[in-house]
Amino acid sequence: MQADKAQVSRLLKTARGQLDALLKMVEEDRYCVDISNQLLAVEALLRKANREVLTAHLRHCVQQAVEQGDAQGKIEELVRILEKMSR
Repeated sequence: MQADKAQVSRLLKTARGQLDALLKMVEEDRYCVDISNQLLAVEALLRKANREVLTAHLRHCVQQAVEQGDAQGKIEELVRILEKMSR
């Protein structure tokens, strides 16, 4: 992985902590809107981590494939990911 591992790890660990807090909120029957807001915060962290990973992929793996004249496979990978993200 070419992404900033420290940054991605920090984002994922923060998301994990928020998920643990969310589970506790659900178990404590906390207010639905508060739970929803926390869910949105976790989703934002995961999107940010994914953006970091994909940006690094474009800047390193895809660029290398383009330079080697073999970009089609990498393009198809990205298309599949974009399709998943748009669901």
